[in-house]
Amino acid sequence: MSTPLPPDDLADRLAEVYVALGPVYRRVARIVEHDEHSSGLAVGVRNVLDQLRRTGERTVPQLARAQDFSRQFVQRMVHEARDRGFVELVDNPAHRRSSLVRITSTGLLAIEAVTEREHELMGRVGGDLTGAELDATLRVLHHMEAALIEIETARGAR
Repeated sequence: MSTPLPPDDLADRLAEVYVALGPVYRRVARIVEHDEHSSGLAVGVRNVLDQLRRTGERTVPQLARAQDFSRQFVQRMVHEARDRGFVELVDNPAHRRSSLVRITSTGLLAIEAVTEREHELMGRVGGDLTGAELDATLRVLHHMEAALIEIETARGAR
């Protein structure tokens, strides 16, 4: 088993990860934007619908926190999704002023079509990747995110 890297080596290697993530993120964004024209589903609405599909009904603040978006942005996406019949706002027994956002059957069909397309595209990734490699990748990314959240919190950015 490998030993943990010393802080300086870890910093250098994580910097490589950040450099690699940039182009991957931008390419994914371009593909999603291109597919948006054919699916008619804006990226922000897609994110809201996917979250609701995965986690069930949520409030706008909960949706915003989970994706690190502003509440105002998520509120606009929820309104757009509601206008298209993809979500409905229902009373929240835990909070009178913050409605729950619930995906509709139309919204579920829309997000399932988009995620099916994404699944097909992700299936094209080669490299004979293993489950253990993907688990390690996710572990690293989660640690990076947690460290960044800690830094933001310490700076009062949140």
